Amino acid sequence: MSGGAAVAEFLKLQGIDTIFTLIGGHISPILVESKKRGIRVVDVRHEVNAVFAADAWARLKGLPGVAVVTAGPGVTNTITAVRNALMAQTPLLLLGGATATALRGRGSLQDIDQLALMKPNVKQVFRVARLQKLLPTLQRAWQVAVRGVPGPVFVELPVDLLYDEKIVRAWYEESLPKAKTFVARLIRFYLRFHVNRLFANFKPVIEKSSVVSYRPIVAPVQQLDNLVGRLRQAERPLVIAGSQVVQQAGKVNEIAQALRTLNVPVYLSGMARGLLGADDPRQFRHKRKEALREADFILLLGVPADFRLHYGAHLNRRAFQVNVNLSRRDLYLNKKPNLAIQADPGEVLLQLARQGVAVERQKIASWWQSLAEREAAREVEIAQQAQEKMKRINPVDFFLQAAPLLPEKTILVADGGDFVATGSYILKPQGPLTWLDPGVFGTLGVGAGFALGAKLARPDHKVIILYGDGS
Repeated sequence: MSGGAAVAEFLKLQGIDTIFTLIGGHISPILVESKKRGIRVVDVRHEVNAVFAADAWARLKGLPGVAVVTAGPGVTNTITAVRNALMAQTPLLLLGGATATALRGRGSLQDIDQLALMKPNVKQVFRVARLQKLLPTLQRAWQVAVRGVPGPVFVELPVDLLYDEKIVRAWYEESLPKAKTFVARLIRFYLRFHVNRLFANFKPVIEKSSVVSYRPIVAPVQQLDNLVGRLRQAERPLVIAGSQVVQQAGKVNEIAQALRTLNVPVYLSGMARGLLGADDPRQFRHKRKEALREADFILLLGVPADFRLHYGAHLNRRAFQVNVNLSRRDLYLNKKPNLAIQADPGEVLLQLARQGVAVERQKIASWWQSLAEREAAREVEIAQQAQEKMKRINPVDFFLQAAPLLPEKTILVADGGDFVATGSYILKPQGPLTWLDPGVFGTLGVGAGFALGAKLARPDHKVIILYGDGS
């Protein structure tokens, strides 16, 4: 089995049915062998879109997305998308081709220090130098991508580890010096030794035990009890749920029901948009800042106190604040909470539901009414804004007219500035995992790649890109 075949076998075992690429000679064996095994190989026209597509696919599938790119400029072209995935906490495996092991650092075509370039922009970088280390490295990289705070990893795969051994040996034999000098004999000896070492002790059998899955981190019982006790005392509780809530894509319907069971007013952001459908009475969409300043209990689920919450200034400092986040750094970012729980926010909702935790609607009736009145007043303002005459199209009016036309199974891809911001408070995603935006990095230009990945992940859905200013 060649290295390319081993990579394809590994991906197949992990449940990957689609990979994204821009075809190149360094990586061709991976693509050929993947196709033989029924993995769909999707070829794009710029490597950044291969990673954007893998990112979107990962978010909707709940598995790491896989992008395969050629050496040098193929790798450098992915930087923006990889950084976006890191900040969006999307699990992703980027496989990058590289020059032959014996030529590294000697001025070979497209040979640069790819690890130094990628290291600041991924969770971890890996380089495979011998075929024996290929499968263990892939397994370790996959674990890093999915465990803890999910994110992208980069694995560098030299071209002479991917092709069939006979072909690689022929390459090296052709490059051997023909002279009979001592130096020539020494070079021949070294290169033959090098090739033997490349392929030594390689076992091409991939065990089923190498399957790596996401393991949600649960909240400790004592912390969960503290959360529940404080929630039951609250008169103005509020939940803000972000993308980490839907990290477990296969459980989104259970998580949505758990959030409904909790029966607390909630604002949804990021990938959590649409989690409760379009018209759930528990979900509020407008005047979040005012609600946060009045709440006496704030539960942030996967939402750090960054610029989106004005670095914590929007949070009532007299409220009991609970942060649930996979990232320890984000738990304490800018504003220390009263209770910090390092766990999967979606899993915490499931834990609460299993305990039957629910807030009585009557107890917080006045709070519900206050939020509902403010929501209705904002809807009136939006309707009035839609009537304003403009030189060209009124974007508020455009979205109000477009909203009823969206099919039930529609994924909205947000790519742009103010135009998308307007759409975000008017359009209502119809269900879980039907809204895709770049995330905290605010990357413009994600539209084409995200839409491609989304359609391949969910072929039964319509996919609509909101292309706005700057995208």
